[in-house]
Amino acid sequence: MTEDDRVRFLIIGGGPAGNTAATIAAALGARVTLVESSIVGGAAHLWDCIPSKTMAATSVRMEAVVNASKLGIVPGPASIDIGRLSQRVTTISEDLSRGILSMLNSQGVELVHGLGRFTGPHEAILETESGELAVSFDLALVATGSAPRIPDWCTIDGERIITTRHAYHLSEVPSHLVIVGSGVTGVEFVHIFASLGSQVSLLVSRQQVLPHRDPEVAATLEADFLERGVALLKGARAVAATRTEGGVLVAAEDGRRVEGSHALLAIGSVPLTEGIGLAEAGVETRGGYVTVDAFQRTSAPHIYAAGDVTGQMPLSSVASMQGRKIARHALGRQVKPLDYSKVAQAIFTDPEIASVGLEEAEAASEGRKVRITKVPFAANPRSIIHGATRGFVKVISDPATHTVLGGTIVGHRASELIGILALAVQGRLKIDTLVETLMVHPSLSESLSDAAF
Repeated sequence: MTEDDRVRFLIIGGGPAGNTAATIAAALGARVTLVESSIVGGAAHLWDCIPSKTMAATSVRMEAVVNASKLGIVPGPASIDIGRLSQRVTTISEDLSRGILSMLNSQGVELVHGLGRFTGPHEAILETESGELAVSFDLALVATGSAPRIPDWCTIDGERIITTRHAYHLSEVPSHLVIVGSGVTGVEFVHIFASLGSQVSLLVSRQQVLPHRDPEVAATLEADFLERGVALLKGARAVAATRTEGGVLVAAEDGRRVEGSHALLAIGSVPLTEGIGLAEAGVETRGGYVTVDAFQRTSAPHIYAAGDVTGQMPLSSVASMQGRKIARHALGRQVKPLDYSKVAQAIFTDPEIASVGLEEAEAASEGRKVRITKVPFAANPRSIIHGATRGFVKVISDPATHTVLGGTIVGHRASELIGILALAVQGRLKIDTLVETLMVHPSLSESLSDAAF
């Protein structure tokens, strides 16, 4: 097959969905052009997943130093060099991006640094520093990601009133950080900055943090926050954030006001679908999100969409898997639609929170009969050794078939342990398989077998 005979695959966006699809499509013989306006790896590497977890890793170690005396260590004074931490965030992002770039190059992917915009069902303009480049394509993927949602009641200045994207490169650790938003991103940043030494106030618009998660999980996290001295303002819906002479003032709808040195908004995201010519390509949107079918095809069947622009689960792992399946499906391979009910996910607080499959609150709301078994990490020898006994393992199974349906883990290394339960859910394993699996002793994984009894 000559160069001109190959299927032309245009991918707009080099994040997890885009670069994964590009690599696999090229390996399957397509002529792939990937256009990205920032670094390869996208927002996940530059602003979101990787930077926040880098910050979280430092905060966990800072806390370990502060609490070292509990393990028999006499600690010296510890402080945060915010400049070095910021540089580490940048270095890790750049290193990972170079790794992805090397993989793309090895498969012959054409990488264009710029913006992509459709001009028709099979045509697009790539806007680069050297000018506009007109291209045609047989297949396309929209993977442009999302950006933080900014309400009309405040102005982001990047210094005192910030989004998460400014939080990695502050000139100082905030003395008092007011966080608006108690979803996944908000609670992760509560943990990060509380551990780095900031006084933190969290505005919770409802009556629990993580409003869509298991109440027991939320309660465990709230107890940890209160122990750290975090001020939780429940039922406080923010309506204004303004600069003051010495910092910021955040006002809630019910009249409560909180003063701090900085305010961080973590109230969701918006898809980046404006100005990329979706209408010209025949791609329909709803509420700004690209609508897709089970195989990620848009209303124009030769154009796919993946990641945050679809409004599906906003996880890098999901976007990457979508990209993998899209490449294979678009090039005629047989694939199964992604089963979102079996996606493992984690929240990188300390203790970590991870879940997969059916959750207890979900089962209750559906009136579904399930068997729920649980053990606390306080009963686990390895947790006691590490001094990390907060949390639990909860396993949900079908009482009739004994099949593992889901599980939730709150505790040290939950993001790693959840993989065992994810395999059980994906493989529809019986609960006895977990019970009879001999885990290492002492280990955190023993709690999975114990919880399955």
